[in-house]
Amino acid sequence: MTSTSLLFLRPVFLFLTACLVALNAQAGILEDDEARRAILELRQRADASQSRFTEDIRKAGEENAQLRRSVLELSNQLETLRAELARLRGQDEQLARDVADVQKRQKDMAQGVEDRMRKFEPGKVNADGREFVASPAEVRDFDAALATLRKGEFAAAQTAFVDFDRRYPESGYKPSALFWLGNAQYALRNYREAVSNFKSLLAVAPDHVRAPEAALSIANCQLELKDTKSARKTLEDLVKVYPQSEAASVAKDRLTKIR
Repeated sequence: MTSTSLLFLRPVFLFLTACLVALNAQAGILEDDEARRAILELRQRADASQSRFTEDIRKAGEENAQLRRSVLELSNQLETLRAELARLRGQDEQLARDVADVQKRQKDMAQGVEDRMRKFEPGKVNADGREFVASPAEVRDFDAALATLRKGEFAAAQTAFVDFDRRYPESGYKPSALFWLGNAQYALRNYREAVSNFKSLLAVAPDHVRAPEAALSIANCQLELKDTKSARKTLEDLVKVYPQSEAASVAKDRLTKIR
Protein backbone atom coordinates (compact mmCIF):
# COMPACT_ATOMS: atom_id res chain seq x y z
CA MET A 1 0.00 0.00 0.00
CA THR A 2 1.24 3.39 -0.94
CA SER A 3 1.67 6.34 1.23
CA THR A 4 -1.15 8.06 -0.61
CA SER A 5 -3.48 5.25 0.24
CA LEU A 6 -2.44 5.37 3.80
CA LEU A 7 -3.11 9.05 3.90
CA PHE A 8 -6.58 8.38 2.43
CA LEU A 9 -7.37 5.63 4.88
CA ARG A 10 -6.17 7.50 7.90
CA PRO A 11 -9.16 9.84 8.11
CA VAL A 12 -11.43 6.89 7.61
CA PHE A 13 -9.67 5.02 10.35
CA LEU A 14 -9.87 7.99 12.61
CA PHE A 15 -13.54 8.37 11.81
CA LEU A 16 -14.20 4.75 12.46
CA THR A 17 -12.20 4.93 15.64
CA ALA A 18 -14.16 7.97 16.74
CA CYS A 19 -17.38 6.17 15.94
CA LEU A 20 -16.25 3.14 17.79
CA VAL A 21 -15.24 5.27 20.72
CA ALA A 22 -18.58 7.03 20.52
CA LEU A 23 -20.36 3.76 20.25
CA ASN A 24 -18.41 2.40 23.18
CA ALA A 25 -19.10 5.53 25.12
CA GLN A 26 -22.75 5.33 24.23
CA ALA A 27 -22.78 1.67 25.21
CA GLY A 28 -21.18 2.55 28.52
CA ILE A 29 -23.71 5.26 29.06
CA LEU A 30 -26.49 2.79 28.23
CA GLU A 31 -25.06 0.21 30.61
CA ASP A 32 -24.81 2.78 33.45
CA ASP A 33 -28.45 3.77 32.96
CA GLU A 34 -29.62 0.20 33.03
CA ALA A 35 -27.53 -0.45 36.12
CA ARG A 36 -28.97 2.61 37.76
CA ARG A 37 -32.44 1.56 36.79
CA ALA A 38 -31.78 -1.92 38.13
CA ILE A 39 -30.38 -0.54 41.35
CA LEU A 40 -33.29 1.86 41.60
CA GLU A 41 -35.70 -0.97 40.99
CA LEU A 42 -33.96 -3.13 43.56
CA ARG A 43 -33.99 -0.25 46.00
CA GLN A 44 -37.66 0.31 45.35
CA ARG A 45 -38.28 -3.37 45.89
CA ALA A 46 -36.22 -3.32 49.06
CA ASP A 47 -38.07 -0.25 50.25
CA ALA A 48 -41.36 -1.93 49.44
CA SER A 49 -40.24 -5.08 51.22
CA GLN A 50 -39.05 -2.99 54.13
CA SER A 51 -42.39 -1.21 54.20
CA ARG A 52 -44.29 -4.48 54.05
CA PHE A 53 -42.01 -5.93 56.72
CA THR A 54 -42.49 -2.86 58.88
CA GLU A 55 -46.26 -3.06 58.30
CA ASP A 56 -46.22 -6.76 59.10
CA ILE A 57 -44.28 -6.05 62.29
CA ARG A 58 -46.72 -3.29 63.18
CA LYS A 59 -49.70 -5.53 62.51
CA ALA A 60 -48.05 -8.35 64.43
CA GLY A 61 -47.44 -5.97 67.32
CA GLU A 62 -51.06 -4.82 67.24
CA GLU A 63 -52.26 -8.40 67.03
CA ASN A 64 -49.94 -9.33 69.89
CA ALA A 65 -51.22 -6.40 71.95
CA GLN A 66 -54.82 -7.40 71.12
CA LEU A 67 -54.01 -10.97 72.05
CA ARG A 68 -52.55 -9.81 75.35
CA ARG A 69 -55.62 -7.71 76.00
CA SER A 70 -57.81 -10.72 75.16
CA VAL A 71 -55.75 -12.96 77.46
CA LEU A 72 -55.94 -10.37 80.23
CA GLU A 73 -59.68 -9.99 79.70
CA LEU A 74 -60.14 -13.76 79.78
CA SER A 75 -57.99 -13.91 82.92
CA ASN A 76 -60.15 -11.24 84.53
CA GLN A 77 -63.29 -13.07 83.47
CA LEU A 78 -61.85 -16.29 84.89
CA GLU A 79 -61.11 -14.58 88.20
CA THR A 80 -64.60 -13.12 88.18
CA LEU A 81 -66.06 -16.56 87.53
CA ARG A 82 -63.93 -18.03 90.29
CA ALA A 83 -65.08 -15.34 92.69
CA GLU A 84 -68.70 -15.89 91.63
CA LEU A 85 -68.28 -19.63 92.04
CA ALA A 86 -66.81 -19.12 95.50
CA ARG A 87 -69.69 -16.79 96.34
CA LEU A 88 -72.24 -19.30 95.08
CA ARG A 89 -70.53 -22.07 97.02
CA GLY A 90 -70.65 -19.86 100.07
CA GLN A 91 -74.33 -19.23 99.44
CA ASP A 92 -74.91 -22.96 98.99
CA GLU A 93 -73.12 -23.68 102.26
CA GLN A 94 -75.07 -20.94 104.02
CA LEU A 95 -78.27 -22.21 102.45
CA ALA A 96 -77.44 -25.72 103.61
CA ARG A 97 -76.84 -24.38 107.13
CA ASP A 98 -80.06 -22.38 106.98
CA VAL A 99 -81.98 -25.45 105.81
CA ALA A 100 -80.40 -27.51 108.58
CA ASP A 101 -81.33 -24.83 111.12
CA VAL A 102 -84.90 -24.67 109.82
CA GLN A 103 -85.18 -28.46 109.92
CA LYS A 104 -83.81 -28.50 113.47
CA ARG A 105 -86.26 -25.79 114.54
CA GLN A 106 -89.10 -27.69 112.90
CA LYS A 107 -88.01 -30.87 114.65
CA ASP A 108 -87.73 -29.05 117.97
CA MET A 109 -91.11 -27.43 117.43
CA ALA A 110 -92.66 -30.77 116.49
CA GLN A 111 -91.08 -32.36 119.55
CA GLY A 112 -92.33 -29.50 121.70
CA VAL A 113 -95.84 -29.86 120.31
CA GLU A 114 -95.68 -33.61 120.83
CA ASP A 115 -94.48 -33.13 124.40
CA ARG A 116 -97.25 -30.62 125.08
CA MET A 117 -99.82 -32.92 123.49
CA ARG A 118 -98.53 -35.80 125.55
CA LYS A 119 -99.34 -33.78 128.65
CA PHE A 120 -102.99 -33.91 127.65
CA GLU A 121 -103.15 -37.38 126.10
CA PRO A 122 -104.19 -40.30 128.30
CA GLY A 123 -101.57 -42.94 129.00
CA LYS A 124 -101.25 -46.24 130.80
CA VAL A 125 -100.65 -46.04 134.54
CA ASN A 126 -100.48 -48.54 137.37
CA ALA A 127 -101.97 -48.01 140.81
CA ASP A 128 -102.29 -50.64 143.51
CA GLY A 129 -101.49 -53.40 141.03
CA ARG A 130 -104.09 -52.29 138.47
CA GLU A 131 -103.19 -51.00 135.04
CA PHE A 132 -105.54 -48.55 133.35
CA VAL A 133 -105.58 -45.47 131.16
CA ALA A 134 -105.56 -42.06 132.82
CA SER A 135 -105.07 -38.51 131.64
CA PRO A 136 -102.05 -36.55 132.83
CA ALA A 137 -104.43 -34.36 134.83
CA GLU A 138 -105.81 -37.43 136.67
CA VAL A 139 -102.31 -38.64 137.52
CA ARG A 140 -101.27 -35.20 138.71
CA ASP A 141 -104.35 -34.63 140.87
CA PHE A 142 -104.30 -38.11 142.42
CA ASP A 143 -100.59 -37.91 143.25
CA ALA A 144 -101.08 -34.44 144.74
CA ALA A 145 -103.95 -35.62 146.97
CA LEU A 146 -101.99 -38.68 148.13
CA ALA A 147 -98.92 -36.54 148.87
CA THR A 148 -101.10 -34.26 150.99
CA LEU A 149 -102.39 -37.25 152.98
CA ARG A 150 -98.88 -38.60 153.55
CA LYS A 151 -97.85 -35.22 154.96
CA GLY A 152 -100.56 -35.66 157.61
CA GLU A 153 -102.72 -32.85 156.23
CA PHE A 154 -105.90 -34.93 156.58
CA ALA A 155 -108.48 -32.19 156.10
CA ALA A 156 -106.78 -30.96 152.91
CA ALA A 157 -106.41 -34.55 151.74
CA GLN A 158 -110.13 -35.20 152.35
CA THR A 159 -111.01 -32.15 150.26
CA ALA A 160 -108.56 -33.18 147.52
CA PHE A 161 -109.92 -36.74 147.23
CA VAL A 162 -113.56 -35.60 147.30
CA ASP A 163 -112.76 -33.13 144.54
CA PHE A 164 -110.90 -35.87 142.60
CA ASP A 165 -113.89 -38.21 142.76
CA ARG A 166 -116.17 -35.41 141.60
CA ARG A 167 -113.99 -34.51 138.59
CA TYR A 168 -113.08 -38.06 137.56
CA PRO A 169 -116.07 -40.26 138.49
CA GLU A 170 -115.03 -43.00 136.05
CA SER A 171 -111.32 -42.89 136.80
CA GLY A 172 -109.30 -46.05 137.23
CA TYR A 173 -108.00 -44.41 140.38
CA LYS A 174 -111.48 -44.44 141.93
CA PRO A 175 -111.05 -47.50 144.22
CA SER A 176 -107.69 -46.20 145.49
CA ALA A 177 -109.09 -42.68 145.87
CA LEU A 178 -112.04 -44.02 147.95
CA PHE A 179 -109.68 -46.02 150.16
CA TRP A 180 -107.42 -43.04 150.92
CA LEU A 181 -110.40 -40.74 151.33
CA GLY A 182 -111.79 -43.13 153.97
CA ASN A 183 -108.40 -43.14 155.72
CA ALA A 184 -108.30 -39.32 155.78
CA GLN A 185 -111.83 -39.25 157.24
CA TYR A 186 -110.92 -41.91 159.81
CA ALA A 187 -107.99 -39.75 160.91
CA LEU A 188 -110.40 -36.81 161.20
CA ARG A 189 -112.81 -39.06 163.17
CA ASN A 190 -115.42 -38.70 160.48
CA TYR A 191 -116.24 -42.35 160.95
CA ARG A 192 -119.59 -42.46 159.25
CA GLU A 193 -118.27 -40.79 156.11
CA ALA A 194 -115.28 -43.13 156.20
CA VAL A 195 -117.56 -46.20 156.43
CA SER A 196 -119.57 -44.93 153.48
CA ASN A 197 -116.47 -44.54 151.28
CA PHE A 198 -114.94 -47.88 152.31
CA LYS A 199 -118.23 -49.60 151.44
CA SER A 200 -118.26 -47.77 148.09
CA LEU A 201 -114.80 -49.23 147.41
CA LEU A 202 -116.06 -52.77 148.18
CA ALA A 203 -119.07 -52.18 145.93
CA VAL A 204 -117.16 -50.94 142.86
CA ALA A 205 -114.05 -53.15 143.21
CA PRO A 206 -114.53 -56.11 145.59
CA ASP A 207 -111.40 -57.75 144.15
CA HIS A 208 -109.23 -54.70 144.64
CA VAL A 209 -105.96 -55.19 146.53
CA ARG A 210 -107.15 -52.65 149.11
CA ALA A 211 -110.56 -54.32 149.61
CA PRO A 212 -109.58 -56.47 152.67
CA GLU A 213 -108.04 -53.39 154.35
CA ALA A 214 -111.18 -51.41 153.55
CA ALA A 215 -113.35 -54.07 155.21
CA LEU A 216 -111.10 -54.04 158.29
CA SER A 217 -111.27 -50.22 158.34
CA ILE A 218 -115.07 -50.40 158.28
CA ALA A 219 -114.99 -52.64 161.35
CA ASN A 220 -112.62 -50.20 163.09
CA CYS A 221 -114.97 -47.30 162.36
CA GLN A 222 -117.92 -49.30 163.69
CA LEU A 223 -116.02 -50.06 166.87
CA GLU A 224 -115.24 -46.33 167.25
CA LEU A 225 -118.98 -45.71 166.84
CA LYS A 226 -119.66 -48.33 169.56
CA ASP A 227 -121.51 -50.48 167.02
CA THR A 228 -120.01 -53.77 168.19
CA LYS A 229 -122.64 -55.95 166.54
CA SER A 230 -122.01 -54.45 163.11
CA ALA A 231 -118.25 -54.60 163.66
CA ARG A 232 -118.43 -58.35 164.50
CA LYS A 233 -120.50 -58.99 161.35
CA THR A 234 -118.04 -57.02 159.23
CA LEU A 235 -115.05 -58.95 160.64
CA GLU A 236 -116.77 -62.31 160.11
CA ASP A 237 -117.56 -61.42 156.49
CA LEU A 238 -113.95 -60.28 156.00
CA VAL A 239 -112.62 -63.66 157.15
CA LYS A 240 -115.03 -65.47 154.84
CA VAL A 241 -114.49 -63.34 151.72
CA TYR A 242 -110.74 -62.72 152.07
CA PRO A 243 -109.48 -65.67 154.12
CA GLN A 244 -105.88 -65.52 152.84
CA SER A 245 -105.37 -61.80 153.45
CA GLU A 246 -103.39 -60.25 156.29
CA ALA A 247 -106.52 -58.27 157.14
CA ALA A 248 -108.32 -61.61 157.75
CA SER A 249 -105.66 -62.60 160.30
CA VAL A 250 -106.15 -59.31 162.14
CA ALA A 251 -109.95 -59.79 161.94
CA LYS A 252 -109.68 -63.23 163.58
CA ASP A 253 -107.72 -61.75 166.44
CA ARG A 254 -110.23 -58.92 166.85
CA LEU A 255 -113.15 -61.36 166.93
CA THR A 256 -111.66 -63.09 169.94
CA LYS A 257 -111.62 -59.80 171.78
CA ILE A 258 -115.09 -58.55 170.90
CA ARG A 259 -117.86 -59.49 173.33
